[in-house]
Amino acid sequence: MTRLFKVIYLYILRCSDGSLYTGVTNNLDRRIVEHSIGLNPESYTYSRRPVKLVFYEMYQNFDLAFEWETRIKKWSKAKKEALIAGDFELLKTLAKKKFKDKNKGKEVE
Repeated sequence: MTRLFKVIYLYILRCSDGSLYTGVTNNLDRRIVEHSIGLNPESYTYSRRPVKLVFYEMYQNFDLAFEWETRIKKWSKAKKEALIAGDFELLKTLAKKKFKDKNKGKEVE
């Protein structure tokens, strides 16, 4: 069943260590504040504050937003940076490349 919301946001944060965090929320402003104040000590961004919002897209379909979040989380940092920059030509080029998964030795896109 497709879950429809007024608006759901897919977002990417740049953390203080340069890493990128991808998430989804129905309230972008509130979620950025939560990341910024360190609401959850167990979260990825807690020890990587401050964070900066560098990309977001709005969806009405939660399942589609979640699908894209899952897909983007598997992308290389270079591919995420191309998305953030809006460089769709580079994004297409990077989509054709294969990268070694550092943990498993497998090739991933």
